[in-house]
Amino acid sequence: MTTRQVEHEITVDAPAPAVYRLIAEVENWPRIFPPTIYVDHLERGEREERIRIWATANGEAKNWTSRRTLDPDALRITFRQEVSTPPVAAMGGTWIIEPLSGTSSRIRLLHDYRAIDDDPEGLKWIDEAVDRNSRSELAALKTNVELAHASEEITFSFEDTVQIDGSAKDAYDFVNEAGLWVERLPHVASVRFSEDTPGLQTLEMDTRAKDGSTHTTKSYRVTFPHHRIAYKQVTLPALMTLHTGYWTFEENASGVAASSQHTVVLNTANIARILGADATVADARAYVQNALSTNSRATLGHAKDHAENRR
Repeated sequence: MTTRQVEHEITVDAPAPAVYRLIAEVENWPRIFPPTIYVDHLERGEREERIRIWATANGEAKNWTSRRTLDPDALRITFRQEVSTPPVAAMGGTWIIEPLSGTSSRIRLLHDYRAIDDDPEGLKWIDEAVDRNSRSELAALKTNVELAHASEEITFSFEDTVQIDGSAKDAYDFVNEAGLWVERLPHVASVRFSEDTPGLQTLEMDTRAKDGSTHTTKSYRVTFPHHRIAYKQVTLPALMTLHTGYWTFEENASGVAASSQHTVVLNTANIARILGADATVADARAYVQNALSTNSRATLGHAKDHAENRR
């Protein structure tokens, strides 16, 4: 069996412990790594953990489970895929963070992998995916680590919740069945929806704004029946450089609390063009939150009607 070993590296203007922490805490990943859609903990110990990762590779959405060993003293994290997705037979590697000074560090990303049956085409596919993802991950990591302190003002999260006198399953089904949203949601003009792998969805849709204009968004969604749907938007409106979120459905004494959570990073370069020369970051935050909340609350309202009518 041929095992390929490759290394990528990048230098960042951030202290090594801060870089280590960003990589160690997997809930940060959808924000800092473009290919990552969602990450979930399956098992969690002090130094050992199992995580499930949903990400895109060469434009296809895939998911896998990895074991990780964390070494905060040496600033190293080793990882190994438990069950790889074809054409990968085995995949693992190491993150190594090396301090260069008090304010800068080198990130080294090592990979080792094999293709199923040593297939040359498969190996070529993996070479390309690892190279592309490693470069994009390291470039994004550099950008996002360096922005981490500066971007607090332009990164924000918020949540809208409605109480539904119905079942979590019926409310969940409404949001899960996004392929039917053209018929069910007035603000959705058209939908392209696919779920080739159960629980991993691609949702592209044209949404109508109040002024009648439409804009196209594309998201990957990961579903956990009947309590959570997480997503990452990959085709973004002009005022955002990042948009992730999740829908949650929690049963309580009077039915179910259905919520829509959003995390956004503003694209400050486009504020003047979209909102006018005098517009501030605060104006952009208010505009984006209002737009996203309006659509979320509309969807939650229709989910409420759907679930309450099915009682």
